[in-house]
Amino acid sequence: MELINIKSVNVRYKNGVNAIYDLSLKIKKGDFVFVIGGSGCGKSTFIKMLYREIKPNSGEIILGGLNVAKLRNSKVYKLRRKLGIVFQDYRLLPKLTVYENVAFALEVIGAKKSEIQVKTLKAIELVGLKSKTRMYPDQLSGGEQQRVAIARAIVNNPKLLLCDEPTGNLDPEKSMEIMKILDNINKTIGTTIIMATHDKEIVNKMKKRVIVLKDGHLVKDYEKGKYDDEIA
Repeated sequence: MELINIKSVNVRYKNGVNAIYDLSLKIKKGDFVFVIGGSGCGKSTFIKMLYREIKPNSGEIILGGLNVAKLRNSKVYKLRRKLGIVFQDYRLLPKLTVYENVAFALEVIGAKKSEIQVKTLKAIELVGLKSKTRMYPDQLSGGEQQRVAIARAIVNNPKLLLCDEPTGNLDPEKSMEIMKILDNINKTIGTTIIMATHDKEIVNKMKKRVIVLKDGHLVKDYEKGKYDDEIA
């Protein structure tokens, strides 16, 4: 079943640069997709477009029944409740514990206290940090901080998890640990995952669907692909 349908989308920045050009693409529920390409190819723009940080100039983006491109600013929260987002730089709140950082994502949408506790502990356990719920971000390694960010992103059981270079600040060993967690979330919960990355090792080891962008164009789409050195 289809989760995302992108039709003839164009994103042009004010400086005249075409970041995404005539992009059409479908992503099914439960897919795990890598978005790769060289610097300036449109990877981050693609991710930002899906959570409506960037609005396309033309075309359609249908995500979980919502037309993202036409969504009013006042309604963007409806879209963001359907998805989780993980960034390269973690974006944790430094004065909150692991538990509080994850729970915060539920508190802001007005979830009940009993629901917050159950869901928060489940998400923390899923990323392997059950013993560190009372620690603060500065007491954790980079890999552990990224696990907290993932737990926060999935705590509300989103249909879609968007990851923008989530292993960019991590060494290869920690990067693979993060990928195993994401793979487990995809397989056990069925969360659709779209991940922008330039990490060749990860893409080659995971053997997931690979979308290749070049100058904003979709140039290749492999079902079980590897990192394309010629293009990316």
